[in-house]
Amino acid sequence: MAGQGFIHDKLELKFLILYIAARVIEPIPFDTMLDLTMCDDAVDYFDFTECLRDLVDTEHLTLSQDGLYSITEKGLRNSKICESSLAYSVRLRCDKNLEVWNRKLRRKSQVKASWEQRPNGTYTVRLSLDDDAGSLMDLKLMAVREDMAKLLANRFRQSPEKLYGQIMNLLLEDSQGGKPKG
Repeated sequence: MAGQGFIHDKLELKFLILYIAARVIEPIPFDTMLDLTMCDDAVDYFDFTECLRDLVDTEHLTLSQDGLYSITEKGLRNSKICESSLAYSVRLRCDKNLEVWNRKLRRKSQVKASWEQRPNGTYTVRLSLDDDAGSLMDLKLMAVREDMAKLLANRFRQSPEKLYGQIMNLLLEDSQGGKPKG
């Protein structure tokens, strides 16, 4: 193992990888697994790749066709047994990093924006916003050019809650442009 840190051998590194895989809310790519695992200064890239491959070979993790890693039942069982072997400070750093990553994953699953070309050459832009209870908004718009469709999708991703609020206010205000009723 490289550098100064709490992870001293490949077995501890495998425990760390399982700890992370057990707490991430959806399958993740190699780069993300690497970033999350580098929370300890002693983790070495080459040891990491070897341990990750070993965990897939021993069926503690799966690797999808899309290159996403996820934990198996076997991996979950072993992670629970071994997590106390990890240094408390390493677990704290992991938990902090995982909280940030999981928040990004939740946000990505709640805010969706896509476009597709119609047979007539225009584009349909689909914008959707969900929360933990379900769908808040599902909106389809027509754009005449692809660059406009991309712009609409990108702007929606930046502040979907603001757009949702503006639409609600417009629909709720009275016919003279006054404040929303209710």
